[in-house]
Amino acid sequence: MKERVVKTLKSQHNAVTTEELVELMGNLSVEEIEEVQKILNDMVQKFEIYYTNKGKYILFENCQDIEIGEISVHPKGFGFLILPGDDVHIERSMLNGAIDGDKVIVEVLERKPKLEGRVMKIVERNLNNLVGEIRFIHGKPFMNLEDKRKLIIELDAKTTRDCVDGTIAVASIIKEIKKNYYLARVDTVVGHKDDAGVDILTIAYKHEIYPDFSKKTMSEIEDIPTEVDPKELTGRRDLTEEQIFTIDGADTKDIDDAISLSKKGANFLLGVHIADVSYYVKPGSALNEDAMNRGTSSYLADTVIPMIPHKLSNGICSLNENVIRLAESCVMEITPKGEVVDFDIFPSYIKSKKKMTYKDVNDILMRNKIPEGYENFSDTLKEMNNLAHILRNSKNRKGYIDFELGEVKISCDENGRANDIHKVEREDAEKMIEQFMIIANETVATCIYNMDLPFIYRVHDVPSEEKIGDFMKFVAILGYQVNAKLKDISPKTMQSILEQLKDKKEYETLSANLLRSMKKAKYQRENIGHFGLASQCYTHFTSPIRRYPDLLVHRLLRKYLFDHEIDNKIDELAPKIDDIAALASERELAAVEAEREVDDMKMAEYMEGHIGEEFDGKISGLTNFGMFVELENMIEGLVHISDIGDEFYSYNSDIMAIVGDSSKTMYRLGDEVRVKVTRASKQDKQIDFKIVGGDETDGDTKQKS
Repeated sequence: MKERVVKTLKSQHNAVTTEELVELMGNLSVEEIEEVQKILNDMVQKFEIYYTNKGKYILFENCQDIEIGEISVHPKGFGFLILPGDDVHIERSMLNGAIDGDKVIVEVLERKPKLEGRVMKIVERNLNNLVGEIRFIHGKPFMNLEDKRKLIIELDAKTTRDCVDGTIAVASIIKEIKKNYYLARVDTVVGHKDDAGVDILTIAYKHEIYPDFSKKTMSEIEDIPTEVDPKELTGRRDLTEEQIFTIDGADTKDIDDAISLSKKGANFLLGVHIADVSYYVKPGSALNEDAMNRGTSSYLADTVIPMIPHKLSNGICSLNENVIRLAESCVMEITPKGEVVDFDIFPSYIKSKKKMTYKDVNDILMRNKIPEGYENFSDTLKEMNNLAHILRNSKNRKGYIDFELGEVKISCDENGRANDIHKVEREDAEKMIEQFMIIANETVATCIYNMDLPFIYRVHDVPSEEKIGDFMKFVAILGYQVNAKLKDISPKTMQSILEQLKDKKEYETLSANLLRSMKKAKYQRENIGHFGLASQCYTHFTSPIRRYPDLLVHRLLRKYLFDHEIDNKIDELAPKIDDIAALASERELAAVEAEREVDDMKMAEYMEGHIGEEFDGKISGLTNFGMFVELENMIEGLVHISDIGDEFYSYNSDIMAIVGDSSKTMYRLGDEVRVKVTRASKQDKQIDFKIVGGDETDGDTKQKS
């Protein structure tokens, strides 16, 4: 019944009363109506839906101006509601008693140029998994929380015997002594704050991402071999003689996808061969439990916290060069127009002929340079690239949305300090692998969807008209006319909007804002398609080493296609898949938040060594307290409104610009500015800039109104 309630609420963009909901659901008995009311009450208590002041119910995802999430409070007093897309800025006066880490309901008051809001209600104060630095004060141990919550945490001295000032630990509450004053015990010692890598582990622990596996898991993997036993090849198709290879980053050690290509007349036969992790990670095992609870591998700067132990992720499951590995293969026949006309999904074993790198493959595809050792592969790679362009053009015709957002690469030295940060440019090799994985994921999903069997899909819902409408108003205030129909929004609508903004100086910022106007992708059993990929049916099949949903997909493929286990009990899988999908979506979000926090910390650490230096950047955001400026390497810092110039500046929301009081000098999104680094704090994860150049800057930097 709850599923019906959620489905009905999801179809309604406006809040509804119980009576209206019951009428929409249709033909309910008195007992069923009572059950619906109980479900609604329970969902309100769990903050799964919002109960309005007018006694109506609406899903948070359908609320235009209501958001729920965790708040991060800056040492200066203001806060941000942390969301998968754009964070909501909250002034100190609007916090309503919320402290760092609280789960809150926030009303969005302003959407341009950045989201501004106020805390309506504190939903939950999370006192689990406390992470911080131990300090001894007058002989008593206390914990300074890493997330700067204004709580006093005194520690049980018996649990801190091996600790010193600066020890980073994980603690749990024993009891509340008085308001905001707690007694806690140390559960885990992470290390000393000055030890290499402990800074990243501190953030990982904060987000419940743990580097150590359970003792049961470590015991289980002792029985897992380092080489494939010939007995394990029975029932699998032998692909060891085929020209199969992998393409990854130069430092990648957990390789879970390999590719092959041949021709069938004018058609292409594309093979995507994925490590069969499910063969080694069995349901009911401690290894499976650990993998499921992690949900995903976490890539934090140059540190990887894997979903499964390295013995598997870098060893027996990794498709390393010139060794036999077990796989699940999807071979697709694709026309010159990019249409899949036939496919075969089967268990296999392969022997990768070469571990290729993106850099080397890009040299072949984009610079016609053949690195040593690639001579026998260059023709195949060029043919693959031809197919990739065909697939991409086919997706573009359907409305595939390419936001072209950059990625940052952070490198650290032997002491764990950030020593290089640069923007990663994606070239043909990266885009080729992306297209091949997308078409394989679509093919696998479509196969099982057409069989009408319980499955886990990667879905991305249609964005709300309201949020896209807000974005269009934002664009109009900037002075741009964009033609787009907001009724029945399709991927082509978004594609058209981006295309019309392509030549604007604010394009990168606008592209990011449009992305944040969309709903977030997630996992679920009900297939509603993937809006961003313009795909009617999508799953995650291609990365079982680092994503648990992919591992589950492999199990289901074995069950349905290889072992033909389809019986009356098949529907019993549905609730299990629902639980796994919800947990996987939750853990994915935690990993994304941890990655973003580590990036902010390492960027601030890097800039600590550049205080006083000047850089060129672009204005990426405007608020009433200043402007955010992004440098070429994607490091972003704040120019406080008092550090813009000698005169008084203020933010004008009507024209979305910061304007000088007397000179009328104007700063807008996308303007190029030169800044000096005035402050950088690894501890606060903050970077402060100051505008330099004054009247010497050119017309692109300042505008006269």
